[in-house]
Amino acid sequence: MITEKKFPMTVAGKQKLEEELEFLKTVKRKEIVERIKIARSYGDLSENSEYDSAKEDQGFLEGKISTLESMIRNSVIITEDELNTDEVRLGKTVTFKELPNGDEETYTIVGSAEANPIEGLISNDSPIAKALIGRRKDDEVKITTPGGEMLVVILKIK
Repeated sequence: MITEKKFPMTVAGKQKLEEELEFLKTVKRKEIVERIKIARSYGDLSENSEYDSAKEDQGFLEGKISTLESMIRNSVIITEDELNTDEVRLGKTVTFKELPNGDEETYTIVGSAEANPIEGLISNDSPIAKALIGRRKDDEVKITTPGGEMLVVILKIK
């Protein structure tokens, strides 16, 4: 039997996924069904681009719903015990500075299901998170990214 991938996440992250799933099932699904119904009324389906587009969107939506259901079903909630430590871990927010004189950057390390780098949420599978996990305040860490290597010092962990 194949074991499904586990998705570590915070309680808030799981709640956000559940809300998105509910929206897709109750609102978006109905919108697409209505679009299909209207497109069918135009007649010949073999030359009906509106129908084809709506059916394509329906397939994409159902795939997204299936993915979210799997992520929620296989979620592993990060507990407070795991957060009560002074080392970098999943669920922690880390501030570091690139050496010798770079700017400070702050990221929260989350599971891949919650990752959103624009909002400062990076996946625990990312090169930055992998290099930082297990380290402590004042540690100097070499991070290898697709853009090259950088040396950082951890300033704060919360």
